[in-house]
Amino acid sequence: MDSVLAFILGVVIIAIGLAVSIGLHEIGHLVPAKLFGVKVTQYMIGFGPTIWSKRRGETEYGVKAIPLGGYISMIGMFPPAKGEQAKADSTGFLRGLVQDARDSSTESITAGDEHRAFYRLPVWKRIIIMFGGPLMNLVLAVVLFGVLLVGFGVAQPSTTIGAVSECALPATSERQTCEPGDPAAPGAAAGFEPGDRIVSVAGEPIDSWNESTAIIRDHPDEQVELVVVRDGEEVALTVTPMLSERYATDDDGRPVTDAAGDPVTVQVGFVGISPATETVQQPPTAVLPVVGDSVAGVAGIILNLPQRMVDVANAAFGPEERDPNGPISVVGVGRVAGEIASLDEIPLASKAAGLVGILASLNIALFVFNLVPLLPLDGGHIAGALWEAIRRGFAKLFRRPDPGPVDLAKLMPLTLAVVVVLGGMSALLIYADIVKPVQLF
Repeated sequence: MDSVLAFILGVVIIAIGLAVSIGLHEIGHLVPAKLFGVKVTQYMIGFGPTIWSKRRGETEYGVKAIPLGGYISMIGMFPPAKGEQAKADSTGFLRGLVQDARDSSTESITAGDEHRAFYRLPVWKRIIIMFGGPLMNLVLAVVLFGVLLVGFGVAQPSTTIGAVSECALPATSERQTCEPGDPAAPGAAAGFEPGDRIVSVAGEPIDSWNESTAIIRDHPDEQVELVVVRDGEEVALTVTPMLSERYATDDDGRPVTDAAGDPVTVQVGFVGISPATETVQQPPTAVLPVVGDSVAGVAGIILNLPQRMVDVANAAFGPEERDPNGPISVVGVGRVAGEIASLDEIPLASKAAGLVGILASLNIALFVFNLVPLLPLDGGHIAGALWEAIRRGFAKLFRRPDPGPVDLAKLMPLTLAVVVVLGGMSALLIYADIVKPVQLF
């Protein structure tokens, strides 16, 4: 029962954190909109039926039933049609979408508030308003990653031996246990014990586990002297690394993959010892590089989203396993959070760090995804404003008449298509997270 309650608590914490993240995102739009004089009629967290709302001044603040996003309603999002364009755009389904968007925008403007319409703002002010939401998510991610790295610290391999293998299995072996006939691991034969702290390898002082691994890998079938500290005293051990197939790693100890994304294997020296981990608090200077790597990782997923979704579909409807680094829905995020919270093998601080890390990654995802230059996302409005600046800049340069604001209402058919595609992908991800969830533990 305790594990069930812990699972539920983890899900609730992430749900509240996501709601706060969405709320701050919308505040990032709301504050500059009000500062620039735009009339904001609604500030809502969620979609669908309203659960609770309260009006303060000219703005209604509330919460809706479906917690999958949020929005603020600004008057005059689209400029009115020019001349006969409105009449021409009023027939046909797709043209009707365009005209409906214009009509809704026009109807939102009450008499005397015409100067407070969003489309009347200078380009730079519109960009600030639309970028404010993603910026809030980025700031929140930096804060959360700061708490994670500087406050909790990061688990990383120490120079202390955590486990000693009894046998040597190839890296590609599906077995995890030793069987009769398996070759004995050199580490066990040399007398290594869990808890030994390595201080030197082949006469070289050791400051990290990767340093010891690099030397061992480069000396297969050669005797190597290691000095370890055991029970406060230095002990000299001699080991002969055996030539074995292992996964290739880079200078940071991360697995190397080929062009197809499969791990690369190499023949190197192998002893059969693995490190214990220790939590090390990072300096503040480590935060921004981690945020940058996270942004690049999410951007890579989005750029390869079609193939990623094909992989998700193949896993959901076939025998393939889900990619742990692939996209997941809010259902999958909640499930992972619940699993972290219900793990008995890790301390409370590690559980808290895991949940903070999830919220930080969620905010990075919200930041990057909302900057995709497609309506109805913030990036679509930013792209439209930039295009307007370019058009007006060329008109001024060549002394032509001002072309006026860009009519983004014309993109309503494309916006509908984007909404349908996003809805389909969300449905697929939710289904996959239910029938074939990502296995992290």
